[in-house]
Amino acid sequence: MDIKIRNYLGIALIVAVLVVALAAFNFSYSYSRSVDPLTAPNIRVTGEGKAVAVPDIAQFSFSVITEGNNIQQIQGENAKKINQAIDYLKSEGVAKEDIETKNYNLEPRYEHFNCPPVPTPRPVLTPVDGGGVCPLPRIGGYTLNQTVAVKLRTFDKAGSILAGVVAKGANSISQLSFTIDDRTKVESEARAKAIAQAKVKAEAAAEAADVKLGRLLIISEFPSYPSSGFGGVGGGVEKAIAFPPQVEPGSDEIIITVDLIYEIR
Repeated sequence: MDIKIRNYLGIALIVAVLVVALAAFNFSYSYSRSVDPLTAPNIRVTGEGKAVAVPDIAQFSFSVITEGNNIQQIQGENAKKINQAIDYLKSEGVAKEDIETKNYNLEPRYEHFNCPPVPTPRPVLTPVDGGGVCPLPRIGGYTLNQTVAVKLRTFDKAGSILAGVVAKGANSISQLSFTIDDRTKVESEARAKAIAQAKVKAEAAAEAADVKLGRLLIISEFPSYPSSGFGGVGGGVEKAIAFPPQVEPGSDEIIITVDLIYEIR
């Protein structure tokens, strides 16, 4: 009886070992294919999709640049003009969250003296007008530059708003650009076109090579966002935007490139 029991136990142990070994083999095979699907024969193709959309957001920055010798005076003058421009934007329907102060920079302006050329070898002291030393640069005043970034969600007032902030005291306009607030729909359209193009290439390549397409192993995406817009207006901006300009947003072309890798058999 003991011998039979030992035989049954031995057979059961052998079966258990075989089951475990087979399970381990299947797991190892499945794991290796999931970790590195490119171990199988494959074909790689690229597709490009384009979608065009009209921007619905305009962005620009304006600055108030104030110069003078009295810091408190130029701060007061600068703040008054900036506040007037911001209040004007709000009165035109621009939301508070679409107005952002980007820069506040106060720095001295230095005056440099025109001294005679320094002889060689250079002496310790440089003569000036027959005696003395060349003075060091000195502060001749101060320049305060405050910049505000603005986002406009409607274009019908864009031109008048550009002129309006100048009328309120801004003397520099820059970084006017246009963008799409929600790119999801346009990106989906471009992506679908890119994948469709890549599939056609894969099918044509498989037919030419006399193979059949298998599973889609890997898909990679590479978006590209060309921007529209133009540079800013510098000095003399009061004359440059004396009348409201006509603002045209144009269009944005969103390009998405995809790489597809198919298993072949």
